[in-house]
Amino acid sequence: MADVNRADAVGGWTRVVTARPRLTLLLALLFTALAVVAGSGVGDRLSSGGFEAPGSQSSYATKALAENFPDSQPNLVLLVDTRGAGPDAPAVAAEGRRLAAGLAADPGVSGVSSYWDTRAPVLRAEDGSSAMIAARLRGDDDAVAAEIKRIAPAYRGTHGPVSVTVGGTAEVLHEMQTTIQQDLLRAEMIALPITLVLLVMVFGSAVAALLPLGIGIIAILGTSAVLRGVTGFTDVSVFAENLTTALGLGLAIDYSLFIVRRFREELSAGAAPRGAVATTLRTAGRTVLFSALTVAAALAAMLVFPQYFLRSFAYAGVAVVLLAAAAALVVLPAALVLLGGRVNALDLRRLLRRREPAGEAAAEPGSRYAALARLVMRRAPAFAVGAVAVLLLLGLPFLKVQFGSADDRQLPSGAESHVVQQHIRQDYAASPVGAITVLAEGADAEALAEYRARVAGLPGVVRVEGPVPGKKSGTAYLTIVPQGAAVDSGPQHLVGEIRGLRTDFRASVTGQSAVLVDSKHAIAQRLPWAAAVVGVVTLLLVFLLTGSVIVPVQAVLLNALSLTAMFGAVVWVFQDGHLSGLLGFTATGSIETSLPVLMFCVAFGLSMDYGVFLLSRIKEEYDRTGDHRTSVVFGLRRTGGLITAAAVILAVVMVGVGMSRVANTKMLGLGIALAVLMDAMVIRTLLVPAVMRLTGRATWWAPPVLRRFHERFGISEGGDAVHGEGGEAPRSGERRDAQPAGRS
Repeated sequence: MADVNRADAVGGWTRVVTARPRLTLLLALLFTALAVVAGSGVGDRLSSGGFEAPGSQSSYATKALAENFPDSQPNLVLLVDTRGAGPDAPAVAAEGRRLAAGLAADPGVSGVSSYWDTRAPVLRAEDGSSAMIAARLRGDDDAVAAEIKRIAPAYRGTHGPVSVTVGGTAEVLHEMQTTIQQDLLRAEMIALPITLVLLVMVFGSAVAALLPLGIGIIAILGTSAVLRGVTGFTDVSVFAENLTTALGLGLAIDYSLFIVRRFREELSAGAAPRGAVATTLRTAGRTVLFSALTVAAALAAMLVFPQYFLRSFAYAGVAVVLLAAAAALVVLPAALVLLGGRVNALDLRRLLRRREPAGEAAAEPGSRYAALARLVMRRAPAFAVGAVAVLLLLGLPFLKVQFGSADDRQLPSGAESHVVQQHIRQDYAASPVGAITVLAEGADAEALAEYRARVAGLPGVVRVEGPVPGKKSGTAYLTIVPQGAAVDSGPQHLVGEIRGLRTDFRASVTGQSAVLVDSKHAIAQRLPWAAAVVGVVTLLLVFLLTGSVIVPVQAVLLNALSLTAMFGAVVWVFQDGHLSGLLGFTATGSIETSLPVLMFCVAFGLSMDYGVFLLSRIKEEYDRTGDHRTSVVFGLRRTGGLITAAAVILAVVMVGVGMSRVANTKMLGLGIALAVLMDAMVIRTLLVPAVMRLTGRATWWAPPVLRRFHERFGISEGGDAVHGEGGEAPRSGERRDAQPAGRS
């Protein structure tokens, strides 16, 4: 053994973590209990909107219209089925007027427009089978959500000669929020047992398999408490709940796998539990910390966007990543100190090993990945070109992506609001909730009449209603009914045409199409900043870990390349509708504008997670030997199985999320699952060794100035200092030739 005193020395942070492990676990239990209390009811405080861009023209116009013209932008629709009698039948008309009057008298409703009061053709089905009552619910997203839960049950169902179903954006968002919460619970019930079985298979020990679940529970419950606090200051999207569960469990498994694997290596080499934890934290623990920082940086980049839908994922993502890392670096080491060798207890794979033929030697852990690394490096150009070509080919469908916004078609085909909106699309000239609205301020009657005529003459305009004057002099609004659905390209183009008209007064355009146009503009404007945040932080952290200027660039490029298959599949499946019957969703011909940004940040962060694990072991061996090829083989042998196992388990968790009945959540879960598997099985096992073989020893090059900077501030898994290209002998207590106690 090397210097035992150095190996078993527990100082600094390790002493804090391991000196009183029982107290550490007790405090963790107390923290979890407090998190349960603090995070209770967080689901009821989350919002289902957040796709609009604050400060945009559409945002301003929406608020101004809500204050001055409460009936101008309906978000609730009552579809009144006349049961064959027709809307103009006396009994039907009387009941329609009664329903509209009751809705207008409700304090939560600011404006009502019905076919029986206005005789507007847009509110009557072309075949006369039904008619509509459109209304505006008061308040922001949270207030509207509360009102729709109260109002919808009172009007839904049979009323004398008619039957009523509820639709409109308010009901769509309410059903979406309810469905997501139900699906999340179902995903947890399905994914957790499967994950536990996989963990037992990967760890071998049932005791070790339970450790990641404990870390994940701490991270998930802690993040719920954080989100509960954030909702006191700003809006948080209900979609963030899905990310909390998936990332909390997935990263807890990643970090636990890496730490327990290294702990087992140290135990197998003869170290005492406390010394094994010390070495584990000094090596694998630092890698986990770097990995968490890279994932958190990728998720934090969403804070640059103004939409609270994206910002919500930053709040949830950064919190769950840091909590998962903190639990893995504090709670897990304390548990390992107490367990010691019992971490390998209840090895359920002994039954399988007993059935192996006598005299058949077990393969060395990681030997298959070592053999694969040698094969790839012998044929590096072919593997590099082939893998890149395949990934780019899989990503080609993304070149024809069309961006849109979420609507009722995100919901299952049997959802009430989806049925209502589909009926409106088929049987009505236009939807009252899909119109374009123009707020005119400082305009006289003559100017408004001229403006109305110019708007009516634009291509794609079906009808112009108004202007409707307001109480304030010179203020009015016009309603433009466009051809096609609000999320189609035609209405979006029409928004630009209307905004391009020169006027002597202030004309502000809003409506679903305008909100979508402004949201796309806001994302495009901030996207370079988000990419810069992700790129710069990733380059810096990987440089601090490796001391190379080549490796960080390789890491960023290869990570981005790993996402091509995900983006191509998203367009091919969810935009174009392939496999829609099998997966159970309605294709809309577009992708929600915010989702590719979200999926990029999450998938890129997770790819860096695996990249840091692999690079840290390669760098550790290169510092020790100075042999580039051997170091790459060593790194893949030690981490290939671990990364693949972690990716498969995380993919199972994400597929559980992807079983949601809401199309956007389905896209998020399945897309990230695909990206994670492609990264683990193609990028880490094929492209990384191929590219590192092609760059050779130049992989570790850095200018003298940066090399000196890294020698002073850099951190490597090998210990407290970093070595130059020539490498040094391994530090005492590091046993790189030891085999793990279990195959993880």
